[in-house]
Amino acid sequence: MSKVFSSRPAIEKSVAKLLRDQPIIDMHTHLYPPSFGTPVPNCGGGGKTDRGGLLLWGLDELLTYHYLVAEVFRVVPATELAYEAFWKMPKTAQADHVWKHLFVERTPLSEACRGVLTCLELLGLDVDRKKDLARLRKWFTRQDPDKYIDRVMELSHVESITMTNNVFDDNERGRWLKDAASLRSDSRFKTVLRIDPILGNWQTAAGKLSAWGYAVGDGRALSAANIEEGQRFLHDWLDRQQAIYTALSIGPSWRYPAEADHAQAGQIALEKMILPVLAQRKLPFAMMIGSVRGVNAALGDAGDSLGKADVSSVARLCVAFPQNKFFITMLARENQHELCVTARKFGNLMIFGCWWFLNNPSLIEEITRMRLELLGTSMIPQHSDSRVLDQLLYKWEHSRTMIGKVLVDKYADLLEAEWPLTEGDIKADVERLFKGNFEEFLVR
Repeated sequence: MSKVFSSRPAIEKSVAKLLRDQPIIDMHTHLYPPSFGTPVPNCGGGGKTDRGGLLLWGLDELLTYHYLVAEVFRVVPATELAYEAFWKMPKTAQADHVWKHLFVERTPLSEACRGVLTCLELLGLDVDRKKDLARLRKWFTRQDPDKYIDRVMELSHVESITMTNNVFDDNERGRWLKDAASLRSDSRFKTVLRIDPILGNWQTAAGKLSAWGYAVGDGRALSAANIEEGQRFLHDWLDRQQAIYTALSIGPSWRYPAEADHAQAGQIALEKMILPVLAQRKLPFAMMIGSVRGVNAALGDAGDSLGKADVSSVARLCVAFPQNKFFITMLARENQHELCVTARKFGNLMIFGCWWFLNNPSLIEEITRMRLELLGTSMIPQHSDSRVLDQLLYKWEHSRTMIGKVLVDKYADLLEAEWPLTEGDIKADVERLFKGNFEEFLVR
């Protein structure tokens, strides 16, 4: 039997070690293996450049990530450098622009800036703000993408990366149709079928499905035959990808049941296509709720925002479909408490991660503390949501620190209550939070 803890310092030491050693399943990312192609020549020296490739990694991708693009336009406004002019610049020039204005001329205090520095530090690269990026770029050009993935996973302690595989993206869909076996062959990566338009814009989705040979109608109504064709589409793509769950992102105005007439067809698609197929296959449905697209469209991906969503719609969905399993995360801070309370009521609801704008240390600490106090360890505290491979390094390094801080406080509370806490207890908790809860929910 493990030794019972008697002091907070002993708990702190144990938590730090166990978190450092715990392998992580990253349940939601936008990352890809090399088989999906690498688009940027200066990312690395190995493999072939693929203009439409989906594997993003390296220094310039880190510096031109949309968080930093939005931030640089705050200090160099569009009146000085037009959005269109920025997007026409080569990626290296965009990265130089970001580096100059956010790292050289200002202190890089934001989480997005600090994240770049953490990545470089963990890779063992020295940073000199007074010099240009040529030396760092040279290091990245010497890396082979496939071996670099292994290195990043080892440094971040991520043992499995869950992709987001968007069937409605023509680029990605074409790759799946050409060679699905190759795309799903990398054991480091798991697939997720992404189907946003089916619920968010059924008319657009119906047009695409019809063009692909699925007779789902014109998007205005759904007959029994249309529904059967929609289910056939889902089965076909779940088989092709061998997806471990299905996911979509939806805006804060989403309601269940649907309140607006234009959303009725999407609701029918949800009730009659998506959820029956997933229940039959015992696969979870992940809903990421609260994104508002294109608030400033000229910024591209950097122009998206968030809004407060309706948690009661999630509760009604869990009641109506007890045979289905739901992964739920919400983007607005204002939704987090109600979502925690709702999760207490439904065993088929698993809340996960601090998504997107919530992926900041202060909010990770606050939300993790709330979840542990309301749900214990029956939740998934974090996912990286990484779009650039290197981001696994900083997102998990920073998240582990904040989650560990909260765990130490909670275990110290048990110590004060004279509960016989052991290292075995902590080890089991850490394994559940970073791996076990996800695995168990998949097969429940």
